[in-house]
Amino acid sequence: MFTGIVTAIGTIRSVEQRGDMHLTIAAPLDPAKIDIGASIACSGVCLTVVERGGSDGDAWFAVDVSGETASCTVPGMWAEGASLNIEPSLRVGDEIGGHIVTGHVDSVGEVVSVSPEGDSHRVTIRAPSSMAPYIAPKGSITVNGVSLTVNTVEDQPGGACDFSLNIIPHTAEVTTLGTLEAGARVNLEIDVLARYLKRMQALAG
Repeated sequence: MFTGIVTAIGTIRSVEQRGDMHLTIAAPLDPAKIDIGASIACSGVCLTVVERGGSDGDAWFAVDVSGETASCTVPGMWAEGASLNIEPSLRVGDEIGGHIVTGHVDSVGEVVSVSPEGDSHRVTIRAPSSMAPYIAPKGSITVNGVSLTVNTVEDQPGGACDFSLNIIPHTAEVTTLGTLEAGARVNLEIDVLARYLKRMQALAG
């Protein structure tokens, strides 16, 4: 379980193709606080730590990415040199600063536009029809592992929807969202509450 509050930006140091992809990721963390077998979110994807090392502030950890995970996430995101938003799993007693995030990507969206708005940037993302019923103004959504609030939603022909977000300077600086451009693909996870409400509505109907 996560909250969508990114702790660090990591970089994929190496990729080995075994039965699954084996990644080594460098991040400015304390390796003593990264447990073997622990869950860690990498740009919104919950993965299991299988190795770790380094020193405080210059750590590395290794994870395995299955073919199923690779097929459900942004194409090319698991390449050597790629940057990832890193968040260790939530511990009992930790502050929930964002919203409840599972680390299970529901779909891949596409950035439609990025435009300045004051000191911030407004980012519009197109979500597929399978996700559209779960996205609502002022609701929560996770984009590449970052908990964000939906500003507006515009339904599109064919069932897809465009939703807008406001990326403040701090978020742009401490996550990879500051580098988003039109045409970029992003991992999306809907709010878990919306998931259950949709299911209850379907049963009631």
